[in-house]
Formats: sequence, C-alpha cells, structure tokens
Amino acid sequence: MSQSHKKASKKKNRSRRRKQKRGLCFGDRPLLETNAAAIDVGARELWVALPPGRDEQTVRVFDTFTDDLQQLVQWLIQCGITTVAMESTGVYWIPIYELLELNGIKACLVNSRHMKNVPGRRTDWHECQWLQYLHSVGLLRSAFRPPEQICAMRAIMRQRGQLVQMACQHVQHMHKALTQMNLQIHHVIDDITGLTGLAIVDAILGGQRDAAELAKLRHFRIKADPETIRKSLVGTWRQEHLFTLKQSREMYGSFQRQIAECDQEIQRLLQAFEAKVDPEVKPLPPDRKKKRRRSNRDTESGFNLRTEMYKMFGVDVTQIPGLESLSVSLFTEIGRDLLRFPRATMFCVLAPAVPG
Repeated sequence: MSQSHKKASKKKNRSRRRKQKRGLCFGDRPLLETNAAAIDVGARELWVALPPGRDEQTVRVFDTFTDDLQQLVQWLIQCGITTVAMESTGVYWIPIYELLELNGIKACLVNSRHMKNVPGRRTDWHECQWLQYLHSVGLLRSAFRPPEQICAMRAIMRQRGQLVQMACQHVQHMHKALTQMNLQIHHVIDDITGLTGLAIVDAILGGQRDAAELAKLRHFRIKADPETIRKSLVGTWRQEHLFTLKQSREMYGSFQRQIAECDQEIQRLLQAFEAKVDPEVKPLPPDRKKKRRRSNRDTESGFNLRTEMYKMFGVDVTQIPGLESLSVSLFTEIGRDLLRFPRATMFCVLAPAVPG
C-alpha cells in the first residue's frame, strides 16, 4: 500500500471514530431500547412502527378515534413494547400519550424541530420506521412534560391567559368608541377598567349625559381634578358609537367573570397539592419589594398568591426579580421539582419548550 493510501485510510478511520463519538454513524450503534416502538402522529391517522420480528406487520395504520387508540395500545402491549417515541405535533399527540401512560408504557415525546436536523425519508410509512430506529439506539431526547396534576393546572392557566388577551381587545374597542364620540376620559385617568372608569362607562350606558354628574363618580385617588374630568366627558353621543361601547363593555364584563371562574379553579387545584412548608411553622419571610402588585393581594376567599407559592416551592419565589406575577405560570408550566433541571442552561432550554 502506498504512503498516500495509508494516509487516506488513517484519515478515514479518524473521521469514523469522530462520527461514532458524535453519534452520527448508525450502523454500529447498539440497541439501547429493544422494546421500542414509534408513532407518526397525524390529525386523522397514526402510523405505528414496531421492532423487527414482533409481528407480521411491523408497520400499521390506526385511526384517531378512541376505540382505535385503545386497539393500538393493546397491540403494543401484546408485542411486548415498553416505550414509544412520537413527535409533538400540535395537540394531536395528547390522547394517545395519555393512554400509553395509563397502560404503563413509557412515552417519549420528541420535539419535531429536532427531527428536521436528522436525515431520513419524510413519508409517513418511512417516518415512523426512522423514528423507531432512532429511539431504539438512544438518539432521541424526550421533551419535558410535568405530572398530570400540573398539566391540569396548566390547561386552566393557559385558558385564563387567552381570556385576558380577549378582554384586552374589548378594552381597546371601548377606547375607540369613546374617542369617536370625543370623550377623552381614557386619556385623563390611567385605567378605563378601574373603579372610576367603569363607573362612568356604566353611567353613560345607563343614559347619563351630564358631564358634571359623570365627574362626580371620580374616585378620591384619581389625580385629575373634577373640572378636567368634566371637560373630558363632553362629547357628541352618537348612537352607533354608544351601541359599540355597550357591546364592548358587556363582552369585557363577560370575560372578567370567566377569568374569575378560572381563578377559583386554579385555587381549588392548588389546594389539592401537599405543601412543602407550613407558613405557621416557618413563617413567610418579609417582602423585600416595596411595591406589591394586585395579583399578590388577598381575595375575598382569602387566597393569597405569595403565600400559596411559598407553600408550593418552599421558598418565596415572588422575591426573584421578574417572577412576582409569573410565579403561578412557573408552577403550572414546569411544576415545583426544579431538581429536574440540574443546570440553569438546561432550565432555559427545556422550560420554554414544554409541549401542550
């Protein structure tokens, strides 16, 4: 063998060893999960791939109806499958994921963005087989999914967030209707949805047109003087804008009632968790922040956000800068077992990618 051929052979071997270290050479990789299957999740069909030799049909297609999903799970159990990989496609994976967990099969939820960087054919038939092979050789990383109780709270919390966004849209519609009537009250007071703002809007919708009488509804904490408020409440009172203002006000009130129902459900679910610390035995540390947001105040039912989060985490997470109003979101998205994130970098990478 010539010297040039020897150098080329050594270079090829070095390249092969580097690929093996990086996990790019699949042919020589041992099977880490011998009982691994894979599911290519779709809206109407599920393509399931088994390891060779488990069944006459290593790839089968199932509909997404509940009866078909149960048949799928029973088939996996009969074939000795203990773990299943699937892509996190929208929310279509949730029913089969829950059924797999219920029957004791470990579900490995894979971020679909990670699959784009892996070579392979993209048809449904070959996709599930490729996914099964990657899972069997240990090349797939399961996405983080909190326990079932946390997922239940997360669903309510995300619903609440959507309601808040829709309520904000109707606040903007109220601003628009007031501006079209040249009522400048929303530029004089800070919040049209506060005590003074809603009281004035409700009085306008009730038929009151006297600016002086409307100005008397001013709360004593409003910085603007009564005369400025009176001048801001002189408008054109066009009927079409009053109609849109009425509808926007009613929709805003409806969303606020639904948000309150979400708060009650979140409170009920929170109370079902076992507290890590008893505030009576280990009192809550003093609040180092001078200003406390309204979300931390006691409600009529006695629910206090800061106290509840202290009981859940065992520490006062509301004292962390930026987490005062997000502590419930932190709890509902990742749970309270922060030891699942050994390093801060893992928390920053995995926590925002929590699947639905």
